[in-house]
Amino acid sequence: MRVSLPVGVAGAPTVSAVIPCFNYGHYLPQAVASVLDQPGVAARVIVVDDCSTDDSLAVARALAAADPRVTVLAHPQNRGHIQTYNDGLDLVDTEFVTLLSADDLVAPGALGRAVSLMAAHPRVGMVYGQPVEFVGEPPAGDRDGGAPYTWTRWRGTEWIRIATRRGRCFILSPEVVMRTEAMRQIGGYNPLLPKSGDLEYWLRTATHWDVGRVNGRVQAFYRQHEANMHATILPSMAADYRHRLLAFRYLEGTPAAALVGRARRALAREALGVALRELDADGRAEVARELRAAAVEISPAAASTRRARVLDSRLRRGSTPGHRLRAAARDLADRARWRFWVLTGVS
Repeated sequence: MRVSLPVGVAGAPTVSAVIPCFNYGHYLPQAVASVLDQPGVAARVIVVDDCSTDDSLAVARALAAADPRVTVLAHPQNRGHIQTYNDGLDLVDTEFVTLLSADDLVAPGALGRAVSLMAAHPRVGMVYGQPVEFVGEPPAGDRDGGAPYTWTRWRGTEWIRIATRRGRCFILSPEVVMRTEAMRQIGGYNPLLPKSGDLEYWLRTATHWDVGRVNGRVQAFYRQHEANMHATILPSMAADYRHRLLAFRYLEGTPAAALVGRARRALAREALGVALRELDADGRAEVARELRAAAVEISPAAASTRRARVLDSRLRRGSTPGHRLRAAARDLADRARWRFWVLTGVS
């Protein structure tokens, strides 16, 4: 890992934002404006409407009619989010590219910061940064990430080692900007992984390219609402761990194949920990049992760990004295990990 001070880039690099849309027409104008208003880059937008049943296509076409930098691809029938991503990426002819959900936003200046890093370091194939979650109206004005403005670069293999050690995806998605050359090399999103395609895509990129991060500046705004796709396609926390494993299993065919076992152990450990949190928060025992089953399915050795034994005892005995204190301690640990993620991009 290397941390350095940012440098500028000459000219105005070209960046395309692919915006897949299904029934998010009411969000489209804000998403498109957040891209076209970026300083220091020549930005374009490709809206791919996946046969929306609302007025999304009409909104997209109106935006295109008002600004030649916007183009629209309309699916005659619904093809699902993975094919929608890939169809939009196929149309990119700029040097850099970002994939932005129609309900999210690019932060002011984010594209220029990301492409400057890649222009300065040709081995970096993707750059991410801090996203900020919001509800309702998007945050106003520029934001900083609570740290000095710097760049971090990892060798791709180094970043993969961190991800497998933690068993996590450190990226929400709208904060990523890629070198189009890297996107072309690794291909499109995997249609067999509709629920963990993002994580697999970042791992695939890091197998071939270095990874960069913009520190100290917010790079995207991630909208939270009840129709968020991640909330509708994953039925449970246990399912999330299983699908994460499917993404990590991409590494089985790469020089990093030995790290898949580490990812399995990390996923199982986290699933057991979340099960204990569920009990400490007076949650449902059946949720804890589902998480335990997922942990053992992912890594059978998890059944004999101390964490599993504690969980089994808790499931037998129910609520115990001190569980609220344990919950409070875990909340503190969560806040510390969140802060570390904000500052470093990993957790």
